[in-house]
Amino acid sequence: MKKFLFLIAAGSAVALSAPAAAQDESTFTGFRVEGLLGYDSSRAGSDVDNDADEDLDDGIDGIAYGIGAGFDIDTGGLVLGVEGEWMESEAGTEFDVDDDTGLDFANIETGRDLYIGVRAGARVGGNALIYAKGGYTNAQYDVLASDGTTDTETDIDLDGWRIGAGVELAITENIYIKGEYRYSKYEEGEIEAPSGLESDRFDVDVDRHQGVIGVGMRF
Repeated sequence: MKKFLFLIAAGSAVALSAPAAAQDESTFTGFRVEGLLGYDSSRAGSDVDNDADEDLDDGIDGIAYGIGAGFDIDTGGLVLGVEGEWMESEAGTEFDVDDDTGLDFANIETGRDLYIGVRAGARVGGNALIYAKGGYTNAQYDVLASDGTTDTETDIDLDGWRIGAGVELAITENIYIKGEYRYSKYEEGEIEAPSGLESDRFDVDVDRHQGVIGVGMRF
């Protein structure tokens, strides 16, 4: 995390020292698309066991990647926008399960991660944007459990909210890079069986931390 924060700080320093001509050409208005890559970590948010996060006590970590899109309006210093993302994650691990459950192991993998929200930022030096963001997120975790003979696969869908902050740097009038940290809190979920049947919604408490970098194009 310290290295990630250092990269954000370094990006800000470069932005502030960029030539005035480049700053004048940059813009933060219009539709944008971007590729994202970063680190993903999910953990139980409390010591209270529930159906969705009891296997997350030790956490699952891995690489995350995906795409994002948004639309921004530069009001003359203050930039306002809406955005959405589709992310995938390689985070996953295998847990030994207590003999009382009748299961030998349970493997949990992070599936797709959806987000839609808004952001607001302030221009710094003409070609840099420091911003905060927030909105709705939905995540899927894939669980494979086995008793040594029969494998059972289920999907757990979690709903929650996300907040974050980052720095975006305009390289040219249309190309930009960014570094961002985001925190997600999942508070409700449901389980979907292989047959397609879904459980009633239940309360969960799962925390998710992500640090990402992005490269995008603005139209």
